[in-house]
Parts: sequence; structure tokens; C-alpha cells
Amino acid sequence: MAGMTLTHLLAFAGIVLLAAMAPGPDFAIVIRQSVVSGVRSGMAAALGVGAGVFVWAVSAAVGVAALLAASATAFTVVKVVGAAYLLYLGIRALRAATRRDDETDAGSTERADATVWTSFRQGLITNVLNPKAAAFFVALMPQFVGGDSAYGATLLLAGIAGATAIAWFCVLANLVGALRRLLTRPAVRRAIDAVTGTALVALGIRLAATSRP
Repeated sequence: MAGMTLTHLLAFAGIVLLAAMAPGPDFAIVIRQSVVSGVRSGMAAALGVGAGVFVWAVSAAVGVAALLAASATAFTVVKVVGAAYLLYLGIRALRAATRRDDETDAGSTERADATVWTSFRQGLITNVLNPKAAAFFVALMPQFVGGDSAYGATLLLAGIAGATAIAWFCVLANLVGALRRLLTRPAVRRAIDAVTGTALVALGIRLAATSRP
């Protein structure tokens, strides 16, 4: 911990922030939950993503993520399960996009029942089942955590990584929430369901086709 300077910590947070801002599964999940169930659900999804980031950062520092990246079998299992989950979420969104206005209104209760816990779980699972997140932290953590670094340094960096992801996705959830009155109009909501559903399906297919780094 003694070798860690504020410059190092800010550089680490900046790299994680840039990675979080790149469009991907986490981005799509937070936006859809913010539109469908409101800011609280969007922020819960953001917390889930942040928890997943924390897990990957710690795993990378202790070698678990490196083992995943090195093991073809483990990588394939995580990849296939993650791709299947994204496809499942994407198909659900596409089915919602095909509802008529009266069906959309009738389904509003079901959408409202997408609890904060459900949103948190979706954000967490989406991130944890993304082997690209493992590869990212396997490459990043050794640059900031040396072999003689204490566990405190690992936890500090993992906490910064999780907090940075949470901060960005909470901002995103609130930006979407500010426009929710417009975005929840039936026609607009169906369009968003169609776009996010298509994106999630495409991301699932892309993940399934990803080769081990």
C-alpha cells in the first residue's frame, strides 16, 4: 500500500471508467432496467455490475481470473453460460417489443414487479458471466498490484474499480430516468425494447464466438 500514490489510484480509476463507458452487456442492462422499471432499478443494476467488477478485480489479483483465462474448459463454460443468459434477456426484450399498446399496458404490472433485487441480480450475473471482464482485469491488475503487495492494496483497487463502475452506471441510470416520461410511452418503449433486445442478442452471439485470449 505504501507504494500506491494518488496518481496511481486515479490512473487506475480512469482506465476502469473508460472500460465501463464502452457499450456492452452492462450498458444495455442498466439502460433497459432504467426504462422499464425506473431509476431505482437502473441503479440496482448498476450496483450489481459494480459487485461483479469487484469480484473480477479481486479474482484477477489472487490468480483465479488468470486461471479462467488460461483454462480452455473454464473459459468455454463461462462463455457459453454468459452468452445463453444474454440471449435469454435479449429474447425477453424482443418479445416485449412485439406487444400491442393494450398488451403493454396490461403488462405494466409485470414490469413494475421487476424488483430492485431482480435488477441487481441481472447486473451482477451479466458482468460475472462475461469472460472478457476476467481478461481485462487479468491484464490490468498486475500493472498496479505487484507481487509483494498486501491484500489491503488488492481490496483497495478492487473497491475503486467497483465504485467507479457503480458511479458511471448510476449516472447513466439517472440520465435515462430523467427522460423516462418520454421513454415509457408505448411506442417509444417498444422501440427501446427492440433496440436493447437486438443488442443483447448480438452481444450474446458475439460472446459465444469469442476465442480465449
